[in-house]
Amino acid sequence: MAQNTAYIQSLISIAPRWITQLRVSKNEIVIYTKPEFVYALLTFFKKHTSTQYKVLVDICAVDYPSKEHRFEVVYNLLSVLYNSRIRIKTNVDEITPIRSVSDLYPSAGWYEREAWDLFGVYFSNHSDLRRILTDYGFEGHPLRKDFPLSGYTEVRYDDSEKRVVSEKIELSQEFRFFDCTSPWEDQANQLFIKPKKV
Repeated sequence: MAQNTAYIQSLISIAPRWITQLRVSKNEIVIYTKPEFVYALLTFFKKHTSTQYKVLVDICAVDYPSKEHRFEVVYNLLSVLYNSRIRIKTNVDEITPIRSVSDLYPSAGWYEREAWDLFGVYFSNHSDLRRILTDYGFEGHPLRKDFPLSGYTEVRYDDSEKRVVSEKIELSQEFRFFDCTSPWEDQANQLFIKPKKV
């Protein structure tokens, strides 16, 4: 753990402007940064001799609709040379773009398209930012928490027309309240119910 602490202190001293917050739990290092510093920070982690995070494992997004910057974009990096992983996080809203890192990490092309398609997180300077998992005419972004459960259209096979048709859904969409607490925490004693003897 002492080596880990020294390593973290050296990261903070090298890139203090780019790092807004740093969290360490066990062997996991999580660094928070602003969207405008993501590209510079990832360039540093890939090319610096003390880091060598040359593999981008994943980019994912999380939607927190109650926050001002509702999307948290997470970059998971791997250093094969040092057998180390690091997680970079940033927060954006629907309008704020993040610079694409697909020229730095070629695997980012797919992940950024996926985040755009499912959440609506915009990546500037991406060479081919278009839908990748939904249809071309799809409206909205299906992994947003405010996206209706039933969607906006229904796709079905019409036997009379002998083709697949897409129709608008005429259901009223109600506002949903999100309770993020675990249902097992308050009801821990109710999980194990003894059967009654007859």
